Amino acid sequence: MTVQTKATAGRREWIGLAVLALPTLLLSLDMSVLHLAVPHLAADLRPSSTELLWIIDIYGFLIAGFLITMGTLGDRIGRRNLLMVGGAAFGLASVAAAFATSPAMLIGARALLGIAGATLMPSTLALISNMFRDPKQRGTAIAVWMSCFMGGMVIGPLVGGLILDVAWWGAVFLLAVPVMVLLLVTAPKLLPEYRDEQAGRLDLASVALSLGTILPIIFALKEIAKGGPDLRSLLALAAGLGIGTVFARRQRRLADPMLDLSLFRNRTFAAALSIMLVGAITMGGVFLLVSQYLQLVEGMSASQAGLALVPQAAAVVIGSLIAPRLARRIRPEFVLGFGMLVAAAGLLLFTQISAGNGIVLVVLGLSVAAFGMGPQGVLCTEMVVGSVPPRKAGAASAMSETSGEFGIAMGIAVFGSVGTAVYRGDLVVPDRLPAGAATEATESLAGAVNTAGGLDDQLAGALLTSAREAFTSGLHTVAAIGAGVVVVFAVVGMVALRKTRPAVTPAAEDDALVAH
Repeated sequence: MTVQTKATAGRREWIGLAVLALPTLLLSLDMSVLHLAVPHLAADLRPSSTELLWIIDIYGFLIAGFLITMGTLGDRIGRRNLLMVGGAAFGLASVAAAFATSPAMLIGARALLGIAGATLMPSTLALISNMFRDPKQRGTAIAVWMSCFMGGMVIGPLVGGLILDVAWWGAVFLLAVPVMVLLLVTAPKLLPEYRDEQAGRLDLASVALSLGTILPIIFALKEIAKGGPDLRSLLALAAGLGIGTVFARRQRRLADPMLDLSLFRNRTFAAALSIMLVGAITMGGVFLLVSQYLQLVEGMSASQAGLALVPQAAAVVIGSLIAPRLARRIRPEFVLGFGMLVAAAGLLLFTQISAGNGIVLVVLGLSVAAFGMGPQGVLCTEMVVGSVPPRKAGAASAMSETSGEFGIAMGIAVFGSVGTAVYRGDLVVPDRLPAGAATEATESLAGAVNTAGGLDDQLAGALLTSAREAFTSGLHTVAAIGAGVVVVFAVVGMVALRKTRPAVTPAAEDDALVAH
């Protein structure tokens, strides 16, 4: 029996939105908490620079790799069902990460968290797009959802910093457990179930091909940014692109593809995804370096660094919530473009930071950038989900989240590697430093700080001064590149979207969508 969802959402839908905010908050919180935990787990587990990047990156990479798969799966088994399965898996994987005893074990646990996270993200946004059919209500709901996601990026460091001051680094992962328990208890009572009864079977070959495309390309970009192109990285890049070509051809042949490539013919859909990708790449890379700057350059504790990041929470929430209202009075593409120009101005403030004297500029720069990026996240997400029929909400939501999560992971990998390359190029290692200590100090700023702890005061001071200045130079470079890219895409977005509006498909046209 087909049940049509009413056009105007009521109290149950708004309470359900609060439930959907829980996994959204958790996923962003989990990403941001880890940034502050990096110095602590580095000192405990002693990962190499490559292992450390994989500890951070693998979560976002596998979320990005599995989002399309999970979005398609949610359309088949039910979006609420997938949300609950993912919530249980995420809680269990969080416990495994908390008690990891080696870099390899933590990488494995983070990989499981990424796969579980991929089940949660498309489910939340797809349910919102189905529950809120009225464009104004949907815009507000997405703004609330996006505010929770971005707010979690700041709440995470604050809560995580307090935890790290009194407990070991693994405790930050345990934050997920009570949140997931609450989700599992409330979801069956407050969230309706949606599925597409005409959806075909899940194509396992497409799943394998999608992973075979994303992971080699990410690996290649990491290696090229880290040490320049070599045979291994070029072969990985070629393999990823080749598998991607096979994947795209298979999707065109399938009657019910895992990724509907025809959606990209919609200019609004394609442009919005591209802009989301660029914004996520930039902010993901900058945030990683800023978190380390506050602790390893400015010498702040984890809780102090978390407090320093709090002001951007209010900025991003305000930016996200006012965007839908502004877009009703001003064309959305102009709200989007001008917001990105504001974000670029915030990023440029980082180029004025000096080693040991940049806290005020960091707080101000992050707040301005977050405020400017708020409209980008809300409006682009609304454009993506509003440009497809409701029965394709799972797939569209997955693509939206893939763009964001893939961008964050790419930003961490590429900009993190760029920052590392500048750090190594600018670092001046004192002549009297032992060979083994010099190698560790050259690996990363965290390595230099650890090395300095075993040296005499004069030698440690010389090493730390050079290392902190080199790291700050890397932050300058990343911020300047990021600002330039954001400006370019702000202009591109205003041009590409100048005559488009989100298209809302009436519920009556989607008889295949069943709500329970």
